[in-house]
Amino acid sequence: MATHNPASMPAPEPAERPAPEGPVLARPPPRIRMSWTKRIVATLFVLAVAAITVLSLRPRPAPPVAIQAITARKGSITRIVTAAGKLQAATEVKLSSNISGDLLELNVKEGDLVKKGQVLGRIDARRYTAQVSQQDAARASAAADLQSQNVNVTQLEQELGRVERLAQSGNASTAEVEQARAKVQGERARADAARGRIEQADAALREARHLLSLTTLTAPIDGVVTKRQKQVGERVRGSDFSEDVIVVISTLSQMEVNVEVGEHEVVFVKEGDTADIDIDAIPERKFPAQVVEVARNATVKNAGTEGEVTTFVVRLALTERVPGALPGMSAQAAIATDTRDGAVVVPIQAVTVRPEKELRAGGKGAAQEDPPQENGGAPAKPGKKPRREPLRKVVFVVDGGVAKVREVETGLASDTEIEIVKGLAEGDKVVEGPYRVLSRELADGKPVTEEVPGAKGPKGKG
Repeated sequence: MATHNPASMPAPEPAERPAPEGPVLARPPPRIRMSWTKRIVATLFVLAVAAITVLSLRPRPAPPVAIQAITARKGSITRIVTAAGKLQAATEVKLSSNISGDLLELNVKEGDLVKKGQVLGRIDARRYTAQVSQQDAARASAAADLQSQNVNVTQLEQELGRVERLAQSGNASTAEVEQARAKVQGERARADAARGRIEQADAALREARHLLSLTTLTAPIDGVVTKRQKQVGERVRGSDFSEDVIVVISTLSQMEVNVEVGEHEVVFVKEGDTADIDIDAIPERKFPAQVVEVARNATVKNAGTEGEVTTFVVRLALTERVPGALPGMSAQAAIATDTRDGAVVVPIQAVTVRPEKELRAGGKGAAQEDPPQENGGAPAKPGKKPRREPLRKVVFVVDGGVAKVREVETGLASDTEIEIVKGLAEGDKVVEGPYRVLSRELADGKPVTEEVPGAKGPKGKG
């Protein structure tokens, strides 16, 4: 019996399956299994992305503000009151004439040095020469009358003597003696009147000669001709009520400065205070001066307007000669009024101002602005100006890298420093700049970093 090997026998052909009805879905690919290492890496990547996203959305702290700081110190400070004004001569004389006439000569020009008594010019003197001659003739006539009266008096006195002798011998009556005596007295009175006419003529002659002398213009003081207002040939109109200035003579060896000081500062200025004068035309040099007069009358500009300004004129005398200085030059005065020793002082730019509302809010900036209100609390009427928020003087103290606001009271102020009366102690480090940061950006609690003078970056950085 033959044995068959199943392996060698051909496989039976599969029976044909009937075609499926409807669509046939593709068999999904076999599932790829991820190793544990790849799973850990993927998880770490997702966590890193999430952390980066969270950090980017998290608010960042404000960067430190770069500032310049200085330490408050104790020292001497002097109050300085500054004002601007003009130079003028300490003595200025306007030369005019009390007589009228044509100006025939004027031998000086602006800038000429003149001496007291020097002849400067002449006015037409023909009229006044004629008046002198007229008064001289009147005086001579009065003198001749007096001489004639004296002769008559002598003659009548002799006649009286003869009558008195005749009366003693009984040859003349008492009436004749009295008549002769009356004639003598009358003639003596006429002689006295003649003497009065002579004195009157002498006075008129002196006046005429004085007017004649006024036709010669002479320098009343030593000085410099600073202004010439008449030319040869012009008419000089002399008057006792108004002057017709011919030239102006000034003593430039002694100069003064008239400055206008505000009403809030003039109360500190007193006679005898010293000052330094800067003259615009003579830069890089200061000239010493002293206050000699403080005006008691105010000068008001733009009265009745919002721009009204009230000032007082202060006159300062320069204590040394200023070569080349001329009246009218612009000058600035720094008047030293009061000095205090042992005061706490800081640079003047370290003191700034903040609204009172901001300080009440803790220095973090004012809250939402409320609508302007009147005193009763009701909203202000449309068109009415809101009440200005009061300002307070403050400094910013650097403490542990943070700026702390402090309200202060100030005292004396010089050109560069100011006294802190209350709110600051010696050794406190205060912010002094930059101005933009100090006046606007800096607030209480804001981190700061101190700049090193001369360095390119903040302290501690290159």
